[in-house]
Amino acid sequence: MKGFIEFIREQGVIGLAVGFILGGAVSKVVASLVTDIINPLLGVVLGFAGNLDDAYIKLGSSKIMWGSFISTTIDFLVIALVVYFGVRLLRLDRLYKKK
Repeated sequence: MKGFIEFIREQGVIGLAVGFILGGAVSKVVASLVTDIINPLLGVVLGFAGNLDDAYIKLGSSKIMWGSFISTTIDFLVIALVVYFGVRLLRLDRLYKKK
């Protein structure tokens, strides 16, 4: 872990690219967590037969997909929490290195 933190300190742009790739991987894991675990549980709690993603309000010939919106919002919040606590845990907010 120390070598990884030193790498990010020294490499700047390349470290940013590595962070971007890791962020994509974390995003996929969180999306799976929300889609496969959280949404079905919320669907059961709120009384839907399927996922929360399937919840909608019919307005004329249109469907307002409020369940999908809630699912995406939960996805965003979980990713934000993972990034926040990841930065705090690894102390990446204190990595400024004087040259």
